[in-house]
Amino acid sequence: MKPLLRKILLPLLSASPLLFLPAAGAQISGPPPAQEKAQEYKLANGMTVIIKPDRRAPTAVHMVYVRVGSMDEVDGTTGVAHVLEHMMFKGTPTTGPGEFSRKVAALGGRENAFTTRDNTGYFQQIPAGRLEDVIRLESDRFAHNQWADDEFRKEMEVVKEERRMRTDDQPRAQLYEQLNSVVYQASPYGRPVVGWMSDLDSMTPADAREFWRRWYVPANAAVVIVGDVDPQQVRKLVEKYYGSIPARAVPPRKPREEPAQNGIRRIEFKAPADQSYVTLAFKVPQLRSFDRNADNDDALALTVLAAVLDGYEGARLDRALTQGADRVADSVDAGNGLWGRGPQLFTLSGVPARGKTAEQVEAALREQVAKVARDGITEAELNRVKTRWIAGEIYKLDSVMSQARELGSGWILGMSVDANDRLMARLREVTAGQVKSVAARYFGDDQLTVGVLRPLPVDPNRKPRRTNLPVRGD
Repeated sequence: MKPLLRKILLPLLSASPLLFLPAAGAQISGPPPAQEKAQEYKLANGMTVIIKPDRRAPTAVHMVYVRVGSMDEVDGTTGVAHVLEHMMFKGTPTTGPGEFSRKVAALGGRENAFTTRDNTGYFQQIPAGRLEDVIRLESDRFAHNQWADDEFRKEMEVVKEERRMRTDDQPRAQLYEQLNSVVYQASPYGRPVVGWMSDLDSMTPADAREFWRRWYVPANAAVVIVGDVDPQQVRKLVEKYYGSIPARAVPPRKPREEPAQNGIRRIEFKAPADQSYVTLAFKVPQLRSFDRNADNDDALALTVLAAVLDGYEGARLDRALTQGADRVADSVDAGNGLWGRGPQLFTLSGVPARGKTAEQVEAALREQVAKVARDGITEAELNRVKTRWIAGEIYKLDSVMSQARELGSGWILGMSVDANDRLMARLREVTAGQVKSVAARYFGDDQLTVGVLRPLPVDPNRKPRRTNLPVRGD
């Protein structure tokens, strides 16, 4: 499954779930309205519990975040984190294949799951009065996942079809997959979340079971509950169902640091497509904490730079590259990864306009960053993106799902429950001078990998893929 993608951050290459953009034209400048604070504590077995009451509607979201994703896989079993996510719906000693989803639907709820590089998540949104039912169901499959080999073999066909539909049939997705494998030489971020097809073909039931036994331990997971709930009552329910799961040690993780890049890297990918496409991926520092140091400060300034370039309709890239009689691009994008368990990237991308080339778009994108490095940005631009972020914080509170995902994603990165408030406070401190400085320092050739999609003729008789396999997704 795919994580939530944010326009301001890094689509496809790295997604951070903690920044939310409001609709165009928002002019809210005050802080978000007061809310009950989130509470975090640990069970005796090491499992983290996060509870945030939101009493505006009689609904609740229950999520389990596991701090394991594709970056924790080993060569030869790429995709196993995502495969296991699928298999978690296939049963326990007391629940048959598919029964989990049927029971949640009968409660009047909705549910799904997702896998990213950094984590795997499972969620249900249900009437608040049925919270205990989903806690019982989710704790059961976390601790007692069980399925037959035949179920695994059938589900592998679903996973492979998902790969075909979302990657193999999508030229840009294929480009990004190959770009990642070139950008990252040591980091496991170079592997596709869905896995290489050859690894999926050779994957065994034992691979998935071993991955579950290794990583699905209480100390490597967090239960997040947001909605119309009483925290004390929730504590009792969580203790009752999750607290009885035996404690086990989290396996040690070896650091896999990306070596320094010394020179530009380029790839070209040919596929049937209507238009060319170019993307530029620059290695940049990531936000590791809210401490004031050079890397953290630069990561925040790069996020503001991405918003100035492409954070709202009519931002710099849009005005300079897609408008006018001699426009160079049909569409453009910018995004900064900001944070994650692995190294992050700043990307610029675009679709060449008719008669223009990928090389012209590449040059135009780099020129816009160079212009910021030379001339800086205006206070009006800076204030505009900050105002939109604050507005987004207010609008985000309308969704208990968004609040739960924010809390869970922050926990994955080792952040406190007030991480988003602290992030907003730090972003508001970024100055125009800092934005100009990072534009001058992080966009040279030694940090850059360029990927270009070269379109081949599209077969006019090609039929779109059709399948009866139940591909999951949120």
